[in-house]
Amino acid sequence: MIPAPAEIDETFAPETAEEWEAALQSWRWRIFSGRLYKIMTKDDEHQEGSVVPFIPNGPQRKFISRLHYRNVILKARQAGFTTLIAILWLDHAMFTADQRVGIIAHSLEDAGVIFRDKVKFAYENLPDEVQALCPIKTKNKSEIHFWNNSSIRVATSMRSGTIHRLHISEMGKIGAKYPQKAKEITNGSLPAVPQTGIAVIESTAEGKAGEFFEIATRAEKRAANVNGPPLGVAEYRFHFFPWFVTPEYALQDPRDHPPMTATDHEYFDGVERDMGVRLSLAQRAWYVAKREYEQSGDQESMWREYPSTPSECWQKSTEGSFYAPQVSRARVEGRIGVVRHVSNVPVHTFWDIGAGDGTGIWCMQYVGVQHRFIAYIEDWARGYEHYVKTLRDTGWLFGRMHLPHDATHQRQMATTIASPLDMLHDLAPDWDWYVVDRVPDLSHGINLTRSKFSEAYFDEQGCRAGLDHLELYHKKWNARVGAYSEEPEKLDGHSEAADALRQWAQGFDPSSIYRNPYEALKKARSRQPRGGMSA
Repeated sequence: MIPAPAEIDETFAPETAEEWEAALQSWRWRIFSGRLYKIMTKDDEHQEGSVVPFIPNGPQRKFISRLHYRNVILKARQAGFTTLIAILWLDHAMFTADQRVGIIAHSLEDAGVIFRDKVKFAYENLPDEVQALCPIKTKNKSEIHFWNNSSIRVATSMRSGTIHRLHISEMGKIGAKYPQKAKEITNGSLPAVPQTGIAVIESTAEGKAGEFFEIATRAEKRAANVNGPPLGVAEYRFHFFPWFVTPEYALQDPRDHPPMTATDHEYFDGVERDMGVRLSLAQRAWYVAKREYEQSGDQESMWREYPSTPSECWQKSTEGSFYAPQVSRARVEGRIGVVRHVSNVPVHTFWDIGAGDGTGIWCMQYVGVQHRFIAYIEDWARGYEHYVKTLRDTGWLFGRMHLPHDATHQRQMATTIASPLDMLHDLAPDWDWYVVDRVPDLSHGINLTRSKFSEAYFDEQGCRAGLDHLELYHKKWNARVGAYSEEPEKLDGHSEAADALRQWAQGFDPSSIYRNPYEALKKARSRQPRGGMSA
């Protein structure tokens, strides 16, 4: 007796035409049985280019079981999810009429490889009888169109029409190399997926910025809210697959094990605690060998390519960084969170108005003995009137405005010669402008900032951009000697926030401002313009 499709599991072995017909009606049998789809693989058991039946592994099965309408996968390299989704999408197009299915790759070359080696290969290696049931109407180098009016396409972008199934492969790389393309995908391709369709964004991490970072971290925070409402149709489900869930990532032969230090084992012990797993000696050896022999000892590369925890994916090495350890400690100690503006307490500002186009401003209130940073403001190629107006529009009561020592330097303007201090004073004569003394050398100012960092509290939302800059502010790399110099990198957009915060460490003296708190408040109120908020 031929079982009904609902009764067919992945162990069913069809022999007759009737049994094949019944089995093909079962989605689970088609995907999990290993009797339908074939892939090319490379692992310890098979040489490169070997053709093997496709059977989802443990992490792939877990992903399928948790599949949502919108999904974001943060993963280690070579985890096989592009292969998995290529099979899922091909199967959907073959067995469901009137569907548009797409895969977006980060380059034309990758798009061609995915189409040729995953989609086209899987179809061409189907049994002849199955190909006859799902015939091709038209085919080109990037798309297969079936007679049931469904199609699967692999390209670098997709905007037109409805896309019922969409997979974006290595979106982190797309965002890092082609940020405008990432925005186009976010604003054009993803909205083309209907609410009842499925979208999957998958990538390794490529820096603490960009569209993939924003989507993944937002989904991770949503996943952490276990007591919140059920996940909405338009919300992204967070899927994380670290390196150690892949069975092949282990060196079973002790003769292949590299030397492992006490620091290595301390790291693995921490991963076990954080992730609730046990890492065998073979897994630990694989990780160290991968780091030392293939990544040239680069731990930061391992965090990105073979993460152990979600936070590692975005983590940057503190080597060469000026303030990353201080920002990290502030997070651990709970000094980065919700820091609200306190009414009737003056807001002091700290500026960087260097010779470049960028200006950064930190806004801080001194409450009790806490230095409470409530906002960071920045922009490029804007006149000083823009920043004065931005501050005015907050409606805050302002205290002292701290400017760097070069604010008194004369500069050639369009029609006159003036210093930044003169121009700012003309724009806001009611504000208390103060020029911070120059320190003997930059390293002294940086060390002052490091030492005072423990006194600072930051509003995470209002200061997010500034905190990111502080974490990424780093020394220049000297390629000739293969080491970091002591000179800061000034060309990557992070120095404005760092230099502005340095004015706080070098120049904020509460004793000079708050000898008489009531008098200080009275002075601040007297400087507040009566007539409104504009500059």
